[in-house]
Amino acid sequence: MTWLTETRNSYDAIAAGYADETRDLLDRLLHVRAGVVLFADLVRAIGGGPVADVGCGPGHTTALLRELGADAFGIDLSPAMIEIARREHPGARFEVGSMTDLELGDASLAGVLAWWSLIYIPDEAVPGVLGQFHRVLRPDGVLAVGFHVGDESVLETTGEGDHALQAYVHHRPPSRVAGWLRDAGFTVEAEHLLNPDAPKPGAILFARRPAAPPR
Repeated sequence: MTWLTETRNSYDAIAAGYADETRDLLDRLLHVRAGVVLFADLVRAIGGGPVADVGCGPGHTTALLRELGADAFGIDLSPAMIEIARREHPGARFEVGSMTDLELGDASLAGVLAWWSLIYIPDEAVPGVLGQFHRVLRPDGVLAVGFHVGDESVLETTGEGDHALQAYVHHRPPSRVAGWLRDAGFTVEAEHLLNPDAPKPGAILFARRPAAPPR
């Protein structure tokens, strides 16, 4: 899958600068921070348990989840990002991995947070990724997905000259993402639209793996 390699290489190349640029991002984007807080509250309401921040980057959001009392760990495709996350947040667990094939047990998590990380997954691969999320969540487990809103794929370039690296970023209508979630077996519970009047609106969808039916 070429897009996986391109995404990993791009974030390896910009890891240090990205970590610096996003260090206080959740302090500046309070509506996005509120989504992280709500996710932590929803996990606490079901009794807590392990939470995976999938596509964690340098680990800033994982660290916030832990400050909020969640048993959170991070997974990212980029080894350079994971190296920074481990260095800056030594009390947390971080692993290199891909959301396309999570090395986690079935029904092993209380929550999955995919915070603007699904934006690198092409449409044809999204159902498989959401299937992975559904598999690793226990019944009643919580999923929160943040993403760019729109209906286009934008080629973003990082670096310069012969070392320029490229990755597509996919902008999607919330209704499309919600449809994918339902098809994967989730119940969609809430939709938060962020900055609808801005050039780059965003959205957060909160969903749940339904509790197992009584026997």
